[in-house]
Amino acid sequence: MSSTESSEGASSDASSAPSIRHRETVDQFVQLWAQMASTWGINRTMAQIHALLYCSESPLNTDDIMERLDISRGNANMNLRSLAEWDLIEKTHLAGSRKDFYAAKKDVWHITAEILKERERREVKPVKQHLRKLRDHLKPTSSDSCDDLNERDAALCWRIQKLVELIDVFDSLFEALLPIIEEKNADTIRQLAQWAQSIEASSEGT
Repeated sequence: MSSTESSEGASSDASSAPSIRHRETVDQFVQLWAQMASTWGINRTMAQIHALLYCSESPLNTDDIMERLDISRGNANMNLRSLAEWDLIEKTHLAGSRKDFYAAKKDVWHITAEILKERERREVKPVKQHLRKLRDHLKPTSSDSCDDLNERDAALCWRIQKLVELIDVFDSLFEALLPIIEEKNADTIRQLAQWAQSIEASSEGT
C-alpha cells in the first residue's frame, strides 16, 4: 500500500470514529433516559441499556454494554431479556462472532407504543383489579351495590369505586390513543391536543 493510500485510509477511519462530543452526548443521554425512567417506575439500568443501544449505530454485545455502563453480567442479561420482552430491542448475530449482539429499534413511535402497552399491562390493569377486589370485599354478596351497605362501609366503597371509574376513563383514553400512535398519526394527535387545550381554555373562561 502506498503512503498516499495509507494516509487516505487513516483519514477515513478518523472521520468515522466517534468524537469526544459524541461520547459525551451519548453518556448524557443515557443518564437522562435513566432519570426519566425512574420517574415512570421503570428499572434504571434497563433504561440505560436501552438508551445506549438506541444511540449506537451498530449492534453491541453484552461485554460492550457491561464495560460502557459498568454493570455486572447478570444485571446486563436480566435487563436485556426485559427489553426484548418489551419489544424494544432485538438479538442479532454478526459474521465471524459467536456472541449475541443487540440492537434497539429506532422507531420512536414504536418505542412509545410499546412502553405505554407494557406500563398499562404491568401497572394500570393490576391496580384496577386490586381496587375492584377491595371494593367487593366490603360487600356480603357480589350482587350488593355500595348503596346496600351501612353508611361507613358505603362511603369507603364509593371512594374506591370512584378510583376504579377514573382508571377506566384513562384505560379508554389509552385504547383510543394507541392505534393513532401505532399509525404514527402525528396530525391527529396534534388535533386532539389542540381540542383538549380549547376545552381547558373554555372552562377557564366560564
